[in-house]
Amino acid sequence: MASPISANKAELLAIANAVASEKMIDKSIVIEALEEAYQKSARNRFGQENDIRAKLDPQTGDLRLWRVVEVVEEVEDNFKQVNVAQAQKLQEGAVVGDYIVDPLPQVDLGRIDAQSAKQVIFQKVRDAERERQFEEFKDRAGEVITGVIKSVEFGHVIVNLGRAEGVIRRDQQIPREAARVGERVRALISKVERNNRGPQIFLSRANPDFMRKLFAQEVPEIYDGIIEIKAAARDPGSRAKIGVISHDSSIDPVGACVGMKGSRVQAVVQELQGEKIDIIPWSEDTATFIVNALQPATVSRVVLDEDEARIEVVVPDDQLSLAIGRRGQNVRLASQLTESQIDIMTEEEASEKRSKEFAERSKMFEEELDVDETLSQLLVAEGFAELEEVAYVELSELAMIEGFDEELAGELQSRALEAIERQEEAYRVTRRELGVEDDLAEIPHLTEQMLVVLGRGGIKTLDDLADLATDELIAKKREAPRRRQNADGPPARRPQRVEDKGGILGVFGLSEEQGNEIIMAARAHWFEDEDDAAPAAEAEPVAEEAADAESSK
Repeated sequence: MASPISANKAELLAIANAVASEKMIDKSIVIEALEEAYQKSARNRFGQENDIRAKLDPQTGDLRLWRVVEVVEEVEDNFKQVNVAQAQKLQEGAVVGDYIVDPLPQVDLGRIDAQSAKQVIFQKVRDAERERQFEEFKDRAGEVITGVIKSVEFGHVIVNLGRAEGVIRRDQQIPREAARVGERVRALISKVERNNRGPQIFLSRANPDFMRKLFAQEVPEIYDGIIEIKAAARDPGSRAKIGVISHDSSIDPVGACVGMKGSRVQAVVQELQGEKIDIIPWSEDTATFIVNALQPATVSRVVLDEDEARIEVVVPDDQLSLAIGRRGQNVRLASQLTESQIDIMTEEEASEKRSKEFAERSKMFEEELDVDETLSQLLVAEGFAELEEVAYVELSELAMIEGFDEELAGELQSRALEAIERQEEAYRVTRRELGVEDDLAEIPHLTEQMLVVLGRGGIKTLDDLADLATDELIAKKREAPRRRQNADGPPARRPQRVEDKGGILGVFGLSEEQGNEIIMAARAHWFEDEDDAAPAAEAEPVAEEAADAESSK
């Protein structure tokens, strides 16, 4: 029969092994937690001021306690210091400056000590378990995982992943999908975060990447990299679009994703609760890809505006409702797929818009250049839209217009330059009336018109401009896609601003590089002030020394 001491040793090791196995953590962490618990209990018994250490042998279960003390000539702290004479009794040859150990007897844990030790062990093990979970899942973002629904709390679904728990937040669930406790569910690991309550594993069934991963599981060609999903957009639970391309000319990407009798795409559709999926051939040509993205509608013409990142799509009158889709769904998904704002208009609306733009530009040239209607219309017909285009185009290009010669072209350019100067002067007067400092006019890329806009936005000094971030200055405002007439309802409203995060000068089309140059130029005087202050600070001590020398005389 084992002695009580050996039984306790065996029990300690058994506890350490059981906890390590159950929590799937290293046994050494449990041993360390036991040692820390004994150290805390021993300090309660011998005094908190003592530097007490504990060591548990993981093989035999032997527990040793000792106090660490420093050898000094004159003792100031009786708990952590001993003199040389006392140290010689504990360890022969001890000298001043040594740290030696003073063995302590083992302590029996009382009820309070045992409860305290238990809390220490639980906390240590819990921390180790959380760290293990975080290390296991931190690099798995973007992976599809299967778990069992544990509970539903305030609309959020808690999923048991085996060694951890994940959460599918309400906005990451498929609408109208019923979550039942005990059911198995597949989801995408969207992100893993570390916080005080342990790792937070966020799952998603609404993310477009979840659909991508499902196709990769169902379509071997995607998994092997032969077919690539270049773009994806979803309206979770309702409809989705994916753009696919084949890197092997002998394989049809759309057909491979659909599968025999639609078997492959149907497997994905069932997982997504009946979500309809349009599989579209991807193209490097933006216009072609947009035409494909708006299927099943027929597109007559696509007009790209690269500066504004907007696209005008003209469709026949009978295709308008089909191109827009129910509640704008088709054009919204096409916009997400192509990462551009798409305006849908009919042939009649496109013709009206062109006529209106033609008339406005003709009138502008007629007034600013002091020419007749025929001449102004000729300029617009040749593609000129702004005074700057007339002023700075090559003279030979302007002279090539039918009915023009070099003398007329030169005169038009001269008048265009004068008109631009008149506009600049008008803006300059307005800018000064707004109180915008002349220093801002020296900054590159800023015109007088831009300075007027800045002044109206409250930016009137170099410091005002320097305090802005580049996005606050040049970011373009985003608009919702235009919707015209719905087939089964009243006319849709004109474009609404989805978010007003545009920069003050967003309408001028400045590049990010130009925006950075403007901000840095506005901040340049900050650094000049620092350089001027440094010599002045160095001169002050010299002046003081000279004054002291003069007074001593």
